[in-house]
Amino acid sequence: MTSLTEALKKCSFCESALNYLQGPRFLIYVSGALSMWGDRMWHFAISVFLIELYGKNLLLTAIFGLVVAGSVLAFGALIGDWVDRNPRNKAAHASLFIQNSSVTVCSIVLMLIFSYKHWIEQMWDGWLTMWECYIFRVIILADVANLASTALTITIQRDWIVVITGDNRGQLAGMNATVRRIDQVINILAPLAVGQVMTLASNVVGCGFILGWNLVSLLVEFLFLSRVYEIVPELAVKSSSEQYEEHHHYLERVFQCDFPSLMLKSPHLKRLQESSMKTMKDEENTDCAEKKIYWILETCKDGWKTYYKQPVFLAGMALAFLYTTVLGFDCITTGYAYTQGISGSFLSVLMGISAISGLMGTVMFTKLRRRYGLVTMGVISSCLHLGCLTLCVLSVFVPGSPFDLSILSLFSRQNQLHTYPLGRNIHQPLFPDRSSIHWTNSTLLYDSLPIGNYPESYISVILLFSGVILARIGLWSFDLTVTQLLQENIPESERGVVNGVQSSMNYLMDLLHYIMVILAPLPQHFGLLVIISVFFITAGHAMYFIF
Repeated sequence: MTSLTEALKKCSFCESALNYLQGPRFLIYVSGALSMWGDRMWHFAISVFLIELYGKNLLLTAIFGLVVAGSVLAFGALIGDWVDRNPRNKAAHASLFIQNSSVTVCSIVLMLIFSYKHWIEQMWDGWLTMWECYIFRVIILADVANLASTALTITIQRDWIVVITGDNRGQLAGMNATVRRIDQVINILAPLAVGQVMTLASNVVGCGFILGWNLVSLLVEFLFLSRVYEIVPELAVKSSSEQYEEHHHYLERVFQCDFPSLMLKSPHLKRLQESSMKTMKDEENTDCAEKKIYWILETCKDGWKTYYKQPVFLAGMALAFLYTTVLGFDCITTGYAYTQGISGSFLSVLMGISAISGLMGTVMFTKLRRRYGLVTMGVISSCLHLGCLTLCVLSVFVPGSPFDLSILSLFSRQNQLHTYPLGRNIHQPLFPDRSSIHWTNSTLLYDSLPIGNYPESYISVILLFSGVILARIGLWSFDLTVTQLLQENIPESERGVVNGVQSSMNYLMDLLHYIMVILAPLPQHFGLLVIISVFFITAGHAMYFIF
């Protein structure tokens, strides 16, 4: 083995390849791929499991999505502040351990529920199933795993990558693009893999597969990240606001409770410390728990103010506004495609083409950024994104579109009793029974279409999906542009909290698009949702132009 290694080192190409495989960038790619694969499998599987367990009803899935989005929205600034306060290796290892262990425990609970479901449902008339198993698992375990995943993403993709590449912005752009390409490929393959296991074997085997993956992934990622931390000494040096450490004993006396010293190094506690000095006499009798809550609220408020004061604030807001859209390959758009007569097999083909389109966007970013610069690259991406989305707007008004604003009226009995196009009555459920559904990548694919469920023309749906697929080139290129702008322009001591608030903004705007669908759920409403989505996207790009 030693002689083989020496022989390979004699070849310059082999030597460079060996150095690359042992280098920090390759280790980051592999650990990131393992984490993304497990994360995508888990998010796909948990949605399916919730529907299976709750009588083929979407209620628990909706609650899960709402809680996950709401928790990141509420705690994004705190997560980022925690990342800023702690050493890089501690933040990465703690996030990794919490994420994988939460998913592992949740998988074990799911295996027990699926194995003993009938017995559990008979206990206390099913009360144990709902409150002890479902609610505990969904709200606590799955949500904790998602919060830890957010912290790990901020730590590695928003901080470690910047330190590893140093001042080389070309390498930074290359690493960002590579990570995004890996994410695009895994986003398609991982749900398909676990879906096949669940289909060919059982849900219990699917849970076991996810459990085993997380245990192996935890070990490999821990070793790889530890190795990166060792070979990149810059990661061990983290700027902090030492000027605030002198207030440590004072704050302990004011709060009458012990805060970790690392917590007091946070640059986001300056305003809290100053206000504490002014109000010390008024708060002498305040309970310690109340002061902890006060600290949390102050940290969140200070995090949002820090985000607002960043020179790239408008660029970050522009990216967040792009999340308020139905023009993507999620269950909403694909469900609409089903009502327009698109088969499941063809939808899977469109998803594959969409993934290729996204990869083209990452390639375009790396090529044009070197020639035109980062800021100009964002302008080019914005124009391309908006130009392609005009096809989606046109699809609302061309033949074959079911768009009909008259159904928004709640005062006309004629509209209430109206039988909608495509042979669907207003009281008829939008989706068929679970027995005819295959689940893949959060998309509903159906074995067969209802008889007569075909539009008069396919021009509308062709324009819609042409715009969605082509727009992903500009979308992912713009996403990479804003990501690198945030990486380059945010001070090292504030990267965590700013990116935590950015995650909160993304989830907030994403929640808005689900609220839009709840208010206008029928296929005849979809055209209005398209127009509103394009309006939000245009507003986002306008913010970038102002920036």
